[in-house]
Amino acid sequence: MFKSGRPSGTEIQAEAARLEEYLRPTVAASNLYLEGVEVRIAGSQRTLHVTVDLPEDQTGGVSLDLISDVSRTLSLALDADPADTGRPYELEVSSPGVGRPLTEPRHWRRNLGRKVKVRLRQGDDVTGRVLSVTDDDVTVRPELPAKKGTKPKAGDPLRLSFDNIRSGKVEIEFTHLDEEPAAADEHAAAAELKNEEA
Repeated sequence: MFKSGRPSGTEIQAEAARLEEYLRPTVAASNLYLEGVEVRIAGSQRTLHVTVDLPEDQTGGVSLDLISDVSRTLSLALDADPADTGRPYELEVSSPGVGRPLTEPRHWRRNLGRKVKVRLRQGDDVTGRVLSVTDDDVTVRPELPAKKGTKPKAGDPLRLSFDNIRSGKVEIEFTHLDEEPAAADEHAAAAELKNEEA
């Protein structure tokens, strides 16, 4: 940890990297993935912000109970940190929000089946559903432009190289996330049929 005095930006980054290595096994023991550690300094106040996520083979988000459990475990680990100088700190633990940029293959895998907006370095931007992910690329089924008021149609799968992706983010949908679009259409059609029969 930092000695007395205002640490430089380089020292803060180095401390964040050290803490990330130190805390990774503690987070893994809770069956979570350590997304990152951020150290913020404001006067004498030191805040450690730890971001955790579910492993990439799991769907959904990190529950508040899990956040609470791992916070207690991380606090104990920080208290036992052999490199700690005893300077007070505040610990914040959170999970990535839906707005998190998709910057690593694991981020894309965690969002299989979801609708994403992809900005490309070369070519037109793509909005579509994530079908599959490798270490080198992501396959998306694009939404084709449609007339105003009509649902977009799905195009042929597109394989997009990570080298050609400038940025990617999840598009928030107001239908149930676990439901395939086709299944949602079937439920809507069944509901309409029931209303007609009533």
